[in-house]
Amino acid sequence: MATVVQTDFAWADNAIERGIIEGAGHKLVIGPSAALPPPEIEMLIAANSPSAILTCWARISDKAIASAKDLKIVARYGVGLDNIDVPAATARGAWVTNVPDYCVEEVSDHAVGMMLAWVRGLVTFDREVKRGKWDPSGARLRRAATLTAGVLGMGRIGRATARKLAGIGVDVLGYDIAVKGGTPHAEMVSLDRLLHDSDVIVVHLPLDDETRHFVDDEFLKRVRPGSFLINVSRGPVVDNDALIRALDSGPLAGAALDVVEGEPNPPAALIARPDVIATPHVAFSSDESLAELRRRGAEEVVRVLSGQAPQNPCNRPNGR
Repeated sequence: MATVVQTDFAWADNAIERGIIEGAGHKLVIGPSAALPPPEIEMLIAANSPSAILTCWARISDKAIASAKDLKIVARYGVGLDNIDVPAATARGAWVTNVPDYCVEEVSDHAVGMMLAWVRGLVTFDREVKRGKWDPSGARLRRAATLTAGVLGMGRIGRATARKLAGIGVDVLGYDIAVKGGTPHAEMVSLDRLLHDSDVIVVHLPLDDETRHFVDDEFLKRVRPGSFLINVSRGPVVDNDALIRALDSGPLAGAALDVVEGEPNPPAALIARPDVIATPHVAFSSDESLAELRRRGAEEVVRVLSGQAPQNPCNRPNGR
């Protein structure tokens, strides 16, 4: 029997994880739903010395990894790995895994929904009507099929967003730092052209050293006047202060943010603005996606603890 620590979770219960992990004969130790600060996560790991760590948002530091003497896997509930010290896990000989494709439909739906909410004024009109204002003559709306959207990051989710946007008649431009292959739903272009020609820019970038504050002052100075920025990737990809400046003085007309640097306490100076639509990092979420995420994360842990290779490895421990 191995010990598995689930550091945190973003759902109501642990029945799926418990059924899979305890059903395989292992012990499951469950931390609080909200992620503890790193020192407390390190204490939780040190107290249980697990063979496997399941984590959602909690920071899994090199110190936490070092305290788990028999650690074989750190499994991320999600896609990004920015909360896990992957080099430290690799050096310890532990796998790091994710669930890379569980929420492709949900995140791309969210991005398209945010664009349509802006194009059709849904959030603005909802706020006005609830305040007692009924003024259809004040509408300044646009036809989606006349727009050009730039998708920044053409991985699985970016390609799904491009497919859905093209399906409603939007011209789609794509740019990616690493992905060079094309897609039938987007024309791959330079970053300069994407920023110059796009009415809407959708950010689908992972967070790493290269992409942190990728959307900064210099980036925003190059976008088309009156354009709209959507971020459904990671908050720190966008520099909050630069975004506020671009909204205050142009060229941006508005922004939609499912993720914000500083969450879960993002700056009110940004999210309270009437030209900003904000949702609380839920683009990934649906009943279906969460059930899939939880099942596949727990199954990956059981797979590795049984001596098998993971299905979605994100590193190569011991040269494997």
